[in-house]
Amino acid sequence: MPRRSPATRPPLTTPWRTRASLGGPWGRRKHIFVLSEAGKPIYSRYGNEEALSSTMGVMMALVSFIQSGDNAIRSIYSDDRKLVFVQQGPLVLVSVSRTLQSEQQLRQELLYVYYQILSMLTQVSITRIFERKKNYDLRRLLAGSEKILDRLLNLVELDPGFLLGAVRCLLLPASLRDALGALLQKAITPNLVFSILVARSQLVTAVQERAVIEECRLEPTDLHLLLNLIGASSAFQAGEIWTPICLPRFNPDGYFYAYISYLDTECTVCLVLLSTDKESFYAVSDCKKRVEEAMRTQGSLQVLSGGLQSPSYGVGQVGVPDLRHFLYKPLDIPENYRQLPQFTSPELEGPYCSEEEQHRLFDLYHYLHSRIHSTSRPLRLIYHVAEKETLLAWVTSKFELYTCFSPLVTKAGAINVLTKLLRWIKKEEDRLFIRYPPKYSTTPNPGKGAKGGRPDGAENGFFAGL
Repeated sequence: MPRRSPATRPPLTTPWRTRASLGGPWGRRKHIFVLSEAGKPIYSRYGNEEALSSTMGVMMALVSFIQSGDNAIRSIYSDDRKLVFVQQGPLVLVSVSRTLQSEQQLRQELLYVYYQILSMLTQVSITRIFERKKNYDLRRLLAGSEKILDRLLNLVELDPGFLLGAVRCLLLPASLRDALGALLQKAITPNLVFSILVARSQLVTAVQERAVIEECRLEPTDLHLLLNLIGASSAFQAGEIWTPICLPRFNPDGYFYAYISYLDTECTVCLVLLSTDKESFYAVSDCKKRVEEAMRTQGSLQVLSGGLQSPSYGVGQVGVPDLRHFLYKPLDIPENYRQLPQFTSPELEGPYCSEEEQHRLFDLYHYLHSRIHSTSRPLRLIYHVAEKETLLAWVTSKFELYTCFSPLVTKAGAINVLTKLLRWIKKEEDRLFIRYPPKYSTTPNPGKGAKGGRPDGAENGFFAGL
């Protein structure tokens, strides 16, 4: 049976701007810190790391004190804040949050920050550095990465893909997506393991080397991190870029060598080719030329870039009154396809046009998600009445769904709308998702990325490639 949210829970309609505008870094909705075991500041979401070094020192003292008793500090709760700690090797990450996100959700965000750092340096490099010098200042190797981490944390706030652990696909006719996948299947070279075509940070299609699929799949986390790296730097728009990048969920200790190139003058359509061979730039570049030439010949590049004037769809296309917004993640994925988890959602429209209202809506989604995925008492169906809207969350063996309705919708009315929405998604699924991801075979067997931990002669391989 659906459960109404407990009346005793703090209201989810506290104005976002009230929570976010209390002055200075500590008045923010959320603050993120990264420091070393020696208490050296590495990153601060707001403010200056040096100015906050004493604060980080206190945090590290708390961590060390708890560790001295053979325990690990996980979280601290106060009246209006929660502090969540995550330690990964020699790095300590801390979230200070005024939001209603669960501890589990905040911990997942901290792991994203950690993985983003690994994507630039690799785990084995960081471990080696701090084994040699425990008070090493890692900011020396991460110089210039602040905007990458800042952008990541901005995305985490409002991109449902991070919450759902899935990627959003560009809405495309199935025939066009299949044709583009076929082009990537043909443009291959030895040691090429992933071919990814994206448009405005939405996945068009992705092709994996067959042997890699048998071993493991491309994780949404890795794709999120990769696309954030690309989106955070205008250097990738300058031409052909060849740079080492770690996919930490695939292999945290090795680099892939990423060929990144935009295919249109507006820099909206991007091709990413990942190889395990750092000497294969020219061979991989030739693959890109073949893909681009074939796309121009068949007209798909023009169709793709032209269609990006409206890259998503509105909730009105569903044709269901009272439905304002939804998040849908299919779960019935055949294991033999090793498919990348995906989700779909419409563009945010009124009354969610302002940043304040968008944050308020996503606070509600985070709350419902935390109840659905509670480790102590998970729920499968939740009907929640908020001040300005009504929401319903539903998870089955086939899908995970979060829906937002106008405030006067009844429980029976919401379930009726869900039935119509699910029919629409079923009808449009070939345009919304990659149902049968293409794959190819190359030789020799690519394995799990470079094993050396970093490119020759470079501790910070990612920045050496720019």
